This record gives sequence, C-alpha cells and structure tokens, in this order.
Amino acid sequence: MNTPDPWSRPTVQDLRSILESIEKQTDSNAREHERIDLTVPAEVTTRRGNTVEAMTREISRLGIGLVHRGAISPGEVTVKMASETRQYTYRVELEWCAPTDNGMFLSGGRFLGKLDE
Repeated sequence: MNTPDPWSRPTVQDLRSILESIEKQTDSNAREHERIDLTVPAEVTTRRGNTVEAMTREISRLGIGLVHRGAISPGEVTVKMASETRQYTYRVELEWCAPTDNGMFLSGGRFLGKLDE
C-alpha cells in the first residue's frame, strides 16, 4: 500500500475517523455562536505562500475548523472553499493547530474578512 502524500487533502473517511475518535461532549459546544458541521474541500495558504490541502470540519459566523495532514503555524492564512457554483476566499487568523492520533492535524481560527476574487 502506498503511503499518502503528507500534504494531500484528507478524505471524508479520514475526517469521520478523527471525529469519531474525539469524545463528543454535549456541553463542549457552549459557545457564543452556533457551529454547524460542514465538510467541504479547502485550501489553506500560509503567510510564506505554502498551500495545504484541507477539509472543513465546522463553521460558525465568526470562525472555521479544519483538518489537514501537515502542521500549520498559527497566524494569518488564506482559506479557499468552493461550492458547486462559486469559490469563497477568506482571511483567517489561525489560532491553534494540534495533532490527532492518526497523524493528521486539527486547527481552528476566526474570520478576518472575505477576499474578492
């Protein structure tokens, strides 16, 4: 079996595996803004210009959660997401990035603004 590219986009199966391994606590989502599950392909571009393929995990009015194979340093990044009809590009302040048990990373940040393309 081939080893996956360390920077390739996680699959939906990878995402499900990670989310199932995280204990869901009913009180853990006691945040000011409601989050919704959202699983779409995304690209994260770092300040240094590196592109990391990712999948979104969740989104709220103010922020976004991602899963990806490589570590991303906290700081301002650009996140691109696509729907069936258009592409969205946002400036995001990535606030944290942590490894999972299966070698991938979870990260989260808050929206700084939308970029027009």
